[in-house]
Amino acid sequence: MQSQNINPTEPQNENVVENKELNIWEALIPVIALVGMLFYNVYFAFGDDALSGSNQFILLLGAAVAAIVGFFNKVSYKQMLEEVAENVKSTTGALLILLFVGSLAGTWLISGIIPSMIYYGLKILNPSIFLPACVVICAIISIATGSSWTTSATVGIALIGIGNALGINPGMTAGAVISGAYFGDKMSPLSDTTNLAPAMAGGELFSHIKYMTYTTVPTIAVTLIIFIGISLSLDVSGSTDTSSMLNAIKASFNISPWLFLVPVVVVLMIIKKTPPLVALMVGTLLGGIFALIFQPEIVANITGSSKLDFLSGYKGIMTAMTVDTSVETTNTVLNDLFSSGGMSGMLGTIWLIVCAMVFGGVMDAIGALSRISGAILNLFDSIFGLFLSTVISCVGLNAIASDQYLAIVIPGRMYAKAFKDKGLAPENLSRTLEDSGTVTSVLIPYNTCGAYQSGVLGVDTLSYAGYAFFNWMSPITTLIFAGFRIKIKQLASSK
Repeated sequence: MQSQNINPTEPQNENVVENKELNIWEALIPVIALVGMLFYNVYFAFGDDALSGSNQFILLLGAAVAAIVGFFNKVSYKQMLEEVAENVKSTTGALLILLFVGSLAGTWLISGIIPSMIYYGLKILNPSIFLPACVVICAIISIATGSSWTTSATVGIALIGIGNALGINPGMTAGAVISGAYFGDKMSPLSDTTNLAPAMAGGELFSHIKYMTYTTVPTIAVTLIIFIGISLSLDVSGSTDTSSMLNAIKASFNISPWLFLVPVVVVLMIIKKTPPLVALMVGTLLGGIFALIFQPEIVANITGSSKLDFLSGYKGIMTAMTVDTSVETTNTVLNDLFSSGGMSGMLGTIWLIVCAMVFGGVMDAIGALSRISGAILNLFDSIFGLFLSTVISCVGLNAIASDQYLAIVIPGRMYAKAFKDKGLAPENLSRTLEDSGTVTSVLIPYNTCGAYQSGVLGVDTLSYAGYAFFNWMSPITTLIFAGFRIKIKQLASSK
């Protein structure tokens, strides 16, 4: 059938594959099968370890189910393979960015850039503004590390202890920690979800981050105002002693404001619209140079050398860029924070993206994505309805599949064509995926994020959920913007 033909020279997001022989129920079979397999895999088999590989294989099994449906509807193996190839090809830039993000995180750790951000963040802690300070500190650290999980498991635990000493409800403190941690995770170019969302939507990393600021900044501002109001009503006693952590950081790193020159240069390059790969490469190399200047002992110790010379410097920087690196301190809480996986640490996310693109490619080739998106557009004919259905899908998958990555991957592939059909730029979809998929995962007790945060912070999910203002307000904010057509970017007119 002509409507099934694929032109491999066209970009994946420009080619809408239709199959009139496929009905909506057949199109939904692979989705239902995928969700069912993921449910069993997460709930009964692997739990929190499901993302280590089994979920990725489940995506391939979902693709196999879609292929079987395709065979019964006269779609050839060649057509499916060609569309998978186009899908994977479309993520080339995103995959390279992820590798550079890993290498940048490594050099920014051993150069002292990330420890300096944490050091100066901890110094702003004050009992009278403890809760808003928790938000700011965790936001800074999460932006620097790109990980809400690491932030909560290190500084978050310390802040919970300080809050308990001050007599503050641990649910409030945990809500402040999580609000800041997920704001930073969402906005950091080092975050895997921040890279994953535009990859699924067909957008570009820094354009995605810029577009997220429109909904994210107002939401975190309201969150801070609420916590300031709560702090003013609290009777706080005691002190916020972070001296042991500050001393441990200073003992292990040469802390200097000059180190902030590197992130400033990268931010300026982004503002000047430098290609992301170039900006990340420059940031990585500058991080390596600053490591040699400011932290020569750390660079030498990475290779087991007693002094820094050309060979140990070269090996130390290359090790930090590519594989696991850690810097030990006298404070055990900080040790997990001062570790990086380098480029190898990003391979799990890359693996997930490739498998997701296989599933999405087969679904697209058999015409399932087109059929499902068409049905969605019939149910939600307005632009607001499309945003609403995306939010519901992301939150629903967080509850059903119990994993924030899948709550980004599946709706991202499902709704990309629907947004395009409405003339909406991919930034709209990627922003909505993060506003509703990334941040709400932690509010569900049995989701991997909810279970993890509750476990490491020692606070029940339902106890902190109401105080995680940033997390539950984010999807509301994105729907308000959609309803009033605020910053809804249109696709550029084709010429």
